Amino acid sequence: MTASAFGRGFLPGPVDVRPEIAQAALGPMLSPWSEAGAALFSGLQAPLRELFRTASPVMLAASSATGMIEAAVRNGVLRRVLVPSNGFFGEWLAGVAEACGREVSRLEAPPGRAIDPDALARALDSRSADAVALVHSETSTGVLNPLPELARVVRERSDALLLVDAVTSLGALPVETDAWGLDFVLTGSQKALALPPGLALAAASERMLARAATLAARGWYFDLLKYAQAARTDRPTQTPAVSLIYALQRQLARTTGAGGVAARWSRHRELLATLERWVATRDGVALLAAPGERSWAVSALTFESGVDVWSVVREMHRRGWRLTGGLGALADRVLRVGHMGDLEPVHLEAMLADLGELV
Repeated sequence: MTASAFGRGFLPGPVDVRPEIAQAALGPMLSPWSEAGAALFSGLQAPLRELFRTASPVMLAASSATGMIEAAVRNGVLRRVLVPSNGFFGEWLAGVAEACGREVSRLEAPPGRAIDPDALARALDSRSADAVALVHSETSTGVLNPLPELARVVRERSDALLLVDAVTSLGALPVETDAWGLDFVLTGSQKALALPPGLALAAASERMLARAATLAARGWYFDLLKYAQAARTDRPTQTPAVSLIYALQRQLARTTGAGGVAARWSRHRELLATLERWVATRDGVALLAAPGERSWAVSALTFESGVDVWSVVREMHRRGWRLTGGLGALADRVLRVGHMGDLEPVHLEAMLADLGELV
């Protein structure tokens, strides 16, 4: 991507990568078990722990985030998992658990609405589950689930582990792994971290690692005990995606530099506010997510009848902008706008000026 192309991508992932971050990935190949490899990995843990807001080691896997979703299930679910779901990726999570042979109990909310903590409390009171797995920022609808309140319900009503898909939230808005009592938090490199796809990152509590130690069939590639040990000793579990690690190293220096992670959160909140202000000026355009339940990283726009979402996507692409429609049942009903990563409000304002000519 050239410097002029940056700021044109508003997909919900993969997001635009700054040219200097992409350039960093061109570093020399090295043995991860050499002194140079150890030096590369040794500088990652402190900024990663700041990003995840945890004292636990942060694990890196050469996979999509879905790999760490499978790791969450195989290492954290004994038999039955309760999945609060309000969109495509909530159901995705449930499907991964079922494919891993676990029993899944769903707690559903309509697309566009957040999971209700009271409903979760009632579900935990009436159903047996040794883990709760949920999506924080539902990428298909732009809904932000109230994770602090949901986590408190899980802690107060059960001894279940809490497994969190933070794919479009971590790095874009507060995810307090330790303070909220989250047992497993995962994300992917290609979302709010604004890196190329191919890295999955996760943090596990001591409760999660203790649970993993009791499960003989947790697999090999995604054995969290191996990942935790590797993170503690600045070594990978197997050959790592060295190029992506270079890019991660460069991005972490930016992300946790001046202003720290909080400055990144603030910018994402302003991106959402910019979009909200624009929607308020448009007749026939609305946000699917209700006020107070909106992700700072991604939004789903709805339109009055007569707007062909995919025609809008194609025309915006012709003008140099990258957007996409919905998923599943919402495929033709919403236009999804990813406003995360290293984008600035000025980029979003420029895109919305063109979009405003079409809707």
